[in-house]
Amino acid sequence: MLATVIHAARDIRVEEVPDPVLSTGGDAIVRVAAACVCGSDLWPYRGVTDTAEPQRIGHEFVGVVEAVGPDVRNVAAGDFVIAPFYVCDGTCANCRNGVSTSCLNGGWWGTDDRLGGFADGGQGERVRVPLADGTLAVVPGPVADDEIPGLLTLSDVMGTGWHAAVSAGVQAGESVAVVGDGAVGLCAIIAAKRLGATTIIAMSRHPQRQALARRFGATHVVEERGDAGVAAVRELTDGIGADRVLECVGTKESMDQALRSTRPGGMVGYVGAPNGGPELPIRSMFGRNVGVNGGVAPVRGYIEELLPDVRSGAIEPGLVFDLELPLTEAAEAYAAMDERRATKVLLRP
Repeated sequence: MLATVIHAARDIRVEEVPDPVLSTGGDAIVRVAAACVCGSDLWPYRGVTDTAEPQRIGHEFVGVVEAVGPDVRNVAAGDFVIAPFYVCDGTCANCRNGVSTSCLNGGWWGTDDRLGGFADGGQGERVRVPLADGTLAVVPGPVADDEIPGLLTLSDVMGTGWHAAVSAGVQAGESVAVVGDGAVGLCAIIAAKRLGATTIIAMSRHPQRQALARRFGATHVVEERGDAGVAAVRELTDGIGADRVLECVGTKESMDQALRSTRPGGMVGYVGAPNGGPELPIRSMFGRNVGVNGGVAPVRGYIEELLPDVRSGAIEPGLVFDLELPLTEAAEAYAAMDERRATKVLLRP
């Protein structure tokens, strides 16, 4: 089959790789209907994180189950499924505590699982899914083709934006500022709106993303950064800062922007994958009673809650995909996102 392999910085190739096979009893083979490129995939693409040797890449996909192992009970051949960006069993203590990203038996796409099988990267024609009963979320059929982009966001970006808002404790009537106008930041605007925020500030300099932010529920757009950005947020929030700020980038600059844009006693929900050395200024936070909560988003636990709104059209996270390409053009998909010619790219095998 064909799958995407990263060889080095800015070296993405689509290559012939071995077909996945059932091997551990609790696994499944999924034929991918759609995958995508994530903002976090750009860190190895840009060389910010090292690629020591060629490896499979991609961690967001939806598709149809082709086969299941003899121990699988909740998933059957023919089911349309959403795969979160990680593997989890759904039953361990951490999963039961709502932190399935820390599953005691889980793992990550493109690596060997804990039972010795290989979990294919998500950007390929097929994927072997370990722990299928816990990992995969079944979407009741039939599934229309135009639903696929929205469903695909539930594998990562919509659930991650939701985690930012939930972690920050967004409540009805509050003010929310969102740092980051990528797919996660845009989905965080959807989340803030869904939770009842009445002032939603999108920090964006990109006209197309500003327009989408407003469609998703942003009431204001701030283009400034640094001190000027903080001042602009405060001007929109009675001079004190936003009740909640959602940090959706993961750099030192974005975290600084988020913390200083939060009112005394407010909360930052952070979900940006950390790169560029973000640090917490504890003394300043202490003096202003600003809290920070978040981390890698346990999106598997959010799928069932968000799925009805995605399917009904009550929320439209699938609009973050502004470019669709065949899997064979994965290298162009990465380049388009790296150069900000696209917000998020959907890949069709």
